[in-house]
Amino acid sequence: MNSMTYKGYFAKINFDERDSIFWGKVIGIKDSITFEGETVAKLTEDFHNAIDHYLADCKNENLLPAKPYSGKLTLRVPPGIHAEIAAAAAHAGKSLNKWVADTLDQVVHSP
Repeated sequence: MNSMTYKGYFAKINFDERDSIFWGKVIGIKDSITFEGETVAKLTEDFHNAIDHYLADCKNENLLPAKPYSGKLTLRVPPGIHAEIAAAAAHAGKSLNKWVADTLDQVVHSP
């Protein structure tokens, strides 16, 4: 997945072949923040400017900016899967939370 982070905000990056331009959208918040650039450097610069502008607007309007993901994730899984995950975590010598976090990190960062 092509993504960028800045000041805790996470953006998904896309490429528009027709216009030969990169564009991104901040995800995980209700507000809409988009940006673009013809190069990775310009995309990064516009992303930073968009976040800084959003935070400044919120401050000027006396509004709390939307917070990016909290880091808390609630899941519902069948009891059998829960037991298997707990066993895998114990086998790895990790807490259930640490094992799940490490496993998810491996999945999203694998090529």
